[in-house]
Amino acid sequence: MALTVQRVVPILRIFDEARARDFYVGFLGCDVDWEHRFSERAPLYMQVSRGSLVLHLSEHHGDGSPGHTVYVAATGVRELHAELQAKDYPYLNPGMGESPGNDGGACLTLLDPFGNCLRIDERVASRVV
Repeated sequence: MALTVQRVVPILRIFDEARARDFYVGFLGCDVDWEHRFSERAPLYMQVSRGSLVLHLSEHHGDGSPGHTVYVAATGVRELHAELQAKDYPYLNPGMGESPGNDGGACLTLLDPFGNCLRIDERVASRVV
């Protein structure tokens, strides 16, 4: 039987639940889909999403190190940029860049409080390879 990938969900390491919620929920506009802890004092593992963007955020030591980059192919990047610029979030004021494909597209790079990068890119003429 051939492999069929249904979805890829990156796991991003976080260190502070309040700061993670402030960025992913308050600033980026994600919903918290679910949360898990093995006990009341155990590290948090949760899923956040905004539309079809789904991310797992983890305080667990073995779930990677900070500083990962996640490439997100999307549409509506300029609109997202305008939405984020209108928010009162003192820790990030993202600029807008050109898509790496040099095709007139837009690329928005967001750094979370833990050094993880979301590169949200809208290509116009070329396909993502």
